[in-house]
Amino acid sequence: MTGRTDRLRAAVGRWAAKAAERRAEVGPDAGSDRGGGDGIDHRLDNVQAGRAQAEAEADSDEAGSDYVPPPPQYAPAIAAKPEPAAAVPWGVRVAAEAGWRLLVLAGVIWVLMKVVSTISLVIIAFSAGLLITALLQPTVARLRRIGLGRGLATAITFIGGFVVMGLVGWFVVWQVMENLDTLTDKVQAGIQELRDWALNGPFHVSEDQINDIAQNLSDWVGDNSKELTSAGIEGVTVIVEFLSGALLTMFVTLFLLYDGRRIWEWTLKFVPSAAREGVAGAGPRAWATLTGYVRGTVIVALIDAIFIGIGLYFLNVPMAVPLAVFIFLFAFIPIVGAVISGALAVVVALVTNGPVSAALALAVVLAVQQIESHILQPFILGRLVRVHPLAVVLGVTGGSLIAGIPGAVVAVPLVAVSNTVVGYLKGYAQEQTLRRLRETTEQPAAAGARGDESPAPGPGQTQLPGDGGA
Repeated sequence: MTGRTDRLRAAVGRWAAKAAERRAEVGPDAGSDRGGGDGIDHRLDNVQAGRAQAEAEADSDEAGSDYVPPPPQYAPAIAAKPEPAAAVPWGVRVAAEAGWRLLVLAGVIWVLMKVVSTISLVIIAFSAGLLITALLQPTVARLRRIGLGRGLATAITFIGGFVVMGLVGWFVVWQVMENLDTLTDKVQAGIQELRDWALNGPFHVSEDQINDIAQNLSDWVGDNSKELTSAGIEGVTVIVEFLSGALLTMFVTLFLLYDGRRIWEWTLKFVPSAAREGVAGAGPRAWATLTGYVRGTVIVALIDAIFIGIGLYFLNVPMAVPLAVFIFLFAFIPIVGAVISGALAVVVALVTNGPVSAALALAVVLAVQQIESHILQPFILGRLVRVHPLAVVLGVTGGSLIAGIPGAVVAVPLVAVSNTVVGYLKGYAQEQTLRRLRETTEQPAAAGARGDESPAPGPGQTQLPGDGGA
């Protein structure tokens, strides 16, 4: 307070000094012409104005050099600038929010694909073991129902299943080797017939043109001998990987047949407790879908192979039995596998027996496949594992791009199992929501039925268990 008074006095003194300087400049008689009252009022106004100016100067001195006088009343109002995020249009903001999330999702998918490609052998072996287990597990259950122990039933099923698959593979290789010379001779004869038809047919191809084509083919083989050699070396590597994957598949199948339930219960420990009940319920349904798919596909493929093989046998097509086995194996790739195996059978019939035999073989293949798609699959597979054809084609294409033929084989059962799991989890979530709503509505009704007239707790009070009546 004392400091403000001193500053006020100093400001008044400065104002008085300025006023004396102005009077000295104007002269002593400057106000004599005015009336006495007007002069007094004028001096009072000057005193008040000077005092106000002195107080303003004192306040400005007290505020320091940062004091900024307020703007005049006539100054226009300036609107504050909006936040940068508010200035961006709403559609652009939504697109940006969705864009960076899509980029993160694409990065995660890319990393997962890299991981899958790195450990593809393990994933393919496990998937193959899972499919074989789904095929053999009903046999283990049947043997256990007749009184065999778990270990003995597993051993009998495992050994018998892999012995049968090994015998089938050996039979195919043996048939191919036995008919290889005959097939080679017939292929050469078919090429000669094709050459004669090109020379004498409607296209009038000259012999020099045919020789040029043969020479170009020979030159291409000579120029790409290094690539063909490296492809042969890669073929040896593929054989080694196939044997390693087959051995790993056998181990996976053995342990899943013997201890599959405990492995599943151990896997559930990694699921969060809030979602464990739903996942535990989805697991058996997914396994039922996978088992039904594998067994139904085996039955359908076996029927296709038998009837197409019989048709090829009566048409005198060489290697009818190996071709039937190929049709059985390729039937595990829906739609695409049937097209490839049927085309292979027609090509062999065309090269060996001519166009008439090829046309008859095509008729047999198409007839059996139509019966399969319209009668066998709906009756055997049923609605449990029915998947839309678009999902089948996209799944097979994606699986083949990621992992080749094994990926194409695994794609459709993966889509079927995913469809079952998602449908169950969706229904389970809806059921849980309805259950919680039912509980919340039944509790007040039950309280009213009991005649509970205890007052509700007021603000700041807590109703403990047991309160509400002696």
